[in-house]
Amino acid sequence: MSKIRVASAGAFLLLILSCGDGGSVGDICGCQPNEPDSKDYRHAAKHVPLPPETPQEVDVNTVLGWPQTPDPPNDGPRTGRELQMFHIANAFAQFVWLFHGDCDVHIEISNDPSKNSPRMIVETPVDAEYCSSRQALQNALKQHGVVITTGFQELSHPIPVEVVGLAFHDFHHKRGSGFVATVWELHPALVRIVP
Repeated sequence: MSKIRVASAGAFLLLILSCGDGGSVGDICGCQPNEPDSKDYRHAAKHVPLPPETPQEVDVNTVLGWPQTPDPPNDGPRTGRELQMFHIANAFAQFVWLFHGDCDVHIEISNDPSKNSPRMIVETPVDAEYCSSRQALQNALKQHGVVITTGFQELSHPIPVEVVGLAFHDFHHKRGSGFVATVWELHPALVRIVP
């Protein structure tokens, strides 16, 4: 095999690994991030336990309407709205993937089941305190024929969910599908499939 073919094959393998290979995730709690914490935007602010307080009720449309201010600094602590817990009682999961860079499970949710509705992202971190929630979510999605993978996955049918978590202002960048309409997330968040 020529050096060019070897180099091309290596570059292709790196592209697959960096973008997610679409492979299923066996041990949802045993995922090992393939990027250092220093590459993860506001890592310390995202990887925190949920506080034991009563969350405020909101819906996806409310979060979509929150002002999208300039990006906080990469090492910026949580401030303002990010210190508040929120509960979304009725939403629809539309898109799911596990980002292998930090091993967080990302779910795009909308206010209604339309596939064209604007969406926000909720994330459940790989941190040990979220293991049982991640396992429950993985099992519940399997019952709907959805296997969490490291590849982007548009769900064929929206799945009703409820979410509780801390508000988080992510930075402005391309994430997930083209339907994501805000930098605001709930992260960390617990996601439960509604029967």
